[in-house]
Amino acid sequence: MDILLSLAAGAADLAVPALAEEGGGAGLQINLFWIIVSSLNFLLFLFLISRFAFGPINEMLESRRARIEQGLKDAEQARRDRESAEKERVAALQEARREANEILVRAQKVAQEAREADIAATKADLERIRERAAAEIEAEKQRAIADLRNEVADLALQAASKVVGESLNTDRERRLVAEFLTEIDAQPTGSASG
Repeated sequence: MDILLSLAAGAADLAVPALAEEGGGAGLQINLFWIIVSSLNFLLFLFLISRFAFGPINEMLESRRARIEQGLKDAEQARRDRESAEKERVAALQEARREANEILVRAQKVAQEAREADIAATKADLERIRERAAAEIEAEKQRAIADLRNEVADLALQAASKVVGESLNTDRERRLVAEFLTEIDAQPTGSASG
C-alpha cells in the first residue's frame, strides 16, 4: 500500500513540471492524472474502510441483531410461559375451590349425619328413660296396690274380728280376703257400683 502511495507521489512530482511547461492557463483545467490518483486513493480508502471498519461493524451489527432476535424469541417464550403459568394458576385455583366446596359439602353432610345421629340417640335415650320411668311407675303402682290390699285385708280382718268377736289372723282368713279382692279387681268397672 505504501508502494502505491509512493508511486502516486512520484507521478505527481513528474506531472507538476510538465504542467508548468505547458503554460499555466487560467481557468479550470481537468487533470486526468489527478483524477485517476484521487480515484485510486478513494478506492483504496474504501477498500480499507470496508475491510477494517465495515467488516467489524457489520459483524457487531449482525451479532446485535442476532441477540435482539434471540431476546425477542425469549420474550415471546416468556410471554407464552407466563400465559401458561397463568392458565395453570387459574386451573389450580378452580380445582382448589372445587375441592374446598366438596370438603364443605362433605363436612356439612357429616355434620348433618352426626346431628341426626345425636337426635336419634337422644330420642332413644329419652324413650329408654320414659320406658324405665313408666316401668318404675308401674312397679310403684303395683307395690302401692299390694300395700293397699294388705292394709285393706288387715282392716277387713280387724273389722270382721270385731263383728265376730274372735281374732281372725290365720292364713286361711287372709287367703279368703285376697280372693275377695281379686274378684273385685276382675269385675268390670261398670258393675262394681252395683
